[in-house]
Amino acid sequence: MATTLDPRETTDRETARAFESRKVDHIRLSLDQKNQATGFSGLDQVQLIHEALPDLDFAQVSLATKSLGKKIATPFLVSSMTAGHADSVNLNLLLARACAELGWRMGVGSQRRELNDPQAAAEWKSVRQAAPKASLLGNLGVAQLIQTKTPQIEKLVDTLEADGMIIHLNALQECLQPEGTPRFKGGLKAIERLTKQLSVPVVVKETGCGFSKATLKRLRSTGVAAVDVSGLGGTHWGRIEGDRNTKDDIRFDAAQTFKGWGISTVESVCDAVKLKPKYEVWASGGVRSGLDAAKLLAMGSQVVGFAMPVLDAALKGEDELRRKLSVFEYELKTALFCTGSVSIEELQQKKVWKWLDR
Repeated sequence: MATTLDPRETTDRETARAFESRKVDHIRLSLDQKNQATGFSGLDQVQLIHEALPDLDFAQVSLATKSLGKKIATPFLVSSMTAGHADSVNLNLLLARACAELGWRMGVGSQRRELNDPQAAAEWKSVRQAAPKASLLGNLGVAQLIQTKTPQIEKLVDTLEADGMIIHLNALQECLQPEGTPRFKGGLKAIERLTKQLSVPVVVKETGCGFSKATLKRLRSTGVAAVDVSGLGGTHWGRIEGDRNTKDDIRFDAAQTFKGWGISTVESVCDAVKLKPKYEVWASGGVRSGLDAAKLLAMGSQVVGFAMPVLDAALKGEDELRRKLSVFEYELKTALFCTGSVSIEELQQKKVWKWLDR
């Protein structure tokens, strides 16, 4: 008989063992190609316009830019991925050291467990000790934010010595996850409250389903510092959670229906930039190269995040991770040079992108 569980009846209770098992599942399934919404990002419909005679030397090209009120070495972010299980400690140490060395930002995995388990903070303390100069961003789901007072979230910031706090939105994932908590009522007010009370900037981030124009407009009045659109085109958490359900569970069937659910990365970025919001527009979701990043930056994004390709490289070792991050940087520099842009700001001012097949 098919399971008839109503997602609204799920609770926040989860044993430590079950939590760790879930996180290990996420790592394994995120690398499975069938859980990638390949071809949906819209990036293959965007082309940068080649400049055959750039009036600059390649050595002049700079990736330095500004974000969250600070100068940063690159516009790149390692997007939030994992935390709270045995393998995540070494993985996050590896990522943090590489980010510190190259000047990338890093979003950490969810700090949800730390709210109820003080020992969970040890993972982030070890990461900070190993990479004291890394620019780290905290991370918590909006379902947990709604139920958590700001002083508790401030403790998460302190533990990590974070430069900002990401609040992730994952409505589809919560509906399809066996342990999901799809309780988002009051989410907008909770975000607005946090931006007024927290000591660091707040970033709102989707988790692979993008943002509609209406939601982007609603966020304009909250005071958030940035919105990471994280659009359809990369790792699809609806597909992953579908894989984690047994075939007699109604959520397994529902996941097949929603395997293409979301708004593309490119469409989300375009809609966000057109609003000319006070918040920064960040882009992630199906970004697989420095050229992909260049397209999104040219369209008006200020930061671009990578997840799956970075995870894949990190699992192969420190050398492969550093090489992959360096390749992304070189590809972005090449795109800047071949559009005649000495900086990201110039790339955006020159409007060197166009639609294909439109």
